[in-house]
Amino acid sequence: MTFSTETADRLAIREVLENWAIWRDAGDWERFRTVWHDDGRMMATWFQGTADEFIAVSREGFERGVRILHFLGGISIDIAGTRAIGQTKMTISQRASVDGVDCDVVCTGRFYDFLEKRGDQWGVVLRQPIYEKDRIDPVDPSASLQLDRDRLMSFPIGYRHLAYLQTGIGYPVKRDMPGLTGPEVERLYAQGAGWLKGKPLGVGPE
Repeated sequence: MTFSTETADRLAIREVLENWAIWRDAGDWERFRTVWHDDGRMMATWFQGTADEFIAVSREGFERGVRILHFLGGISIDIAGTRAIGQTKMTISQRASVDGVDCDVVCTGRFYDFLEKRGDQWGVVLRQPIYEKDRIDPVDPSASLQLDRDRLMSFPIGYRHLAYLQTGIGYPVKRDMPGLTGPEVERLYAQGAGWLKGKPLGVGPE
C-alpha cells in the first residue's frame, strides 16, 4: 500500500465514521444507509441486529421524539489491506423522563467498528460500542431524583445509568456489552485482531 493510497483510505474511513453520527442524529436516513455495507450490523444497549433493522427502529423512535445523540472525539484507524478497525471516542446523550423527572444521561466510550473496502467503497460491517462510564442528571438542577439503587446496580458499571433510563421507557437492554476493562472488551479486541488478519467476523487472531 502506497502512502497516498493509505492516506486516501484513512480519510475515506474517517468520513464514514463522522457521517454516521451526523446523519443518524439528523434523521437523514437515506444518506445514513450509505455508511453501511449491505450485511452491516449494529450492536447497542437497546438494539442488536442488521443495519436495515437499526435504521427502521431508529427512524420510528425519532418520529416519536426519542433523542439519542452522539458527539465524536478522536479517531484511531488500523488498516490491513481492504479491512480496517476504527475506534472513535464518543459520548451518547439521551433525554427522557426517569421516575417522573426529565433527565439527561451522558455515556462516554468508544465506537469500535469493523470496516471493509468493497470495490472502491469503505463501509461499516459491524459497529460495537464500548461503554466506559456514564452519569445521569435532572434537566432542572433543582429537581429531586431518587433512583432505585438495587435496580441501578444490577446493570454493568459502564452504562448503568443509560440502562436505567432505557429500561424505564420500555427498551430491553443487553447486559454484557464491552466496558473499559473485562472479558467482553478483551474478546472484542481479539475479534478485531482476527478481522485484520482476514478471519471471519467474530473470530480471533489465532
